[in-house]
Amino acid sequence: MFTLPEIAGDPSLLTRRLMRIDGSDVIFRPLTHADPELLASFLAGLSPESRRLSTFDGYDLATAQELCDAIARYDKLRLVLEEAPAGRIVGLLELSLDLHPHDIARFREADIQLSATDCRFGPTLADDYQGKGVGTQIFPLIADVARGFGKRRIILLGGVLADNARAIRYYQKNGFQAVGSFTGTNGVRSLDMILDLDLSAGQ
Repeated sequence: MFTLPEIAGDPSLLTRRLMRIDGSDVIFRPLTHADPELLASFLAGLSPESRRLSTFDGYDLATAQELCDAIARYDKLRLVLEEAPAGRIVGLLELSLDLHPHDIARFREADIQLSATDCRFGPTLADDYQGKGVGTQIFPLIADVARGFGKRRIILLGGVLADNARAIRYYQKNGFQAVGSFTGTNGVRSLDMILDLDLSAGQ
């Protein structure tokens, strides 16, 4: 199984090159300590609507630096999509390997017992990459990474906003099942969804 320090020490373990439908290439790789400026450009370029749907604390260089400084220090593995050969970051994909007590309590209400073999996932794509099949193309890589950390199910990091129809279709297309809903502290309704990686492997 992978460990976060191992990936931080050798990002090539999870680095893959993919050809998009239009023939261009993107690189799927772990976030590195050299990425703050590239990541800051990605965050700053997100539209107000993309920011509404995301979970970042900020969209500037300070936030990007904080995310890069956190590599292998906490429970999160952050991966990026990078345009080749331009080097522009066009996606940030977060896997949280630990669970939050609030998640455990919500899923318990849906008669689902979360455990150490579950993880959380949250993707964000640049506006010009949304709705073009990139998320679906890379999801098998995300599933493989989760399995590489010994995970058997994936839930959504912070759920998915109930009015985010495109994201809900994306998750359903990739095997996630809706199991309940909740209202956040901001009064906005979100859905909880879960994917069984053992079942998805046989599809």
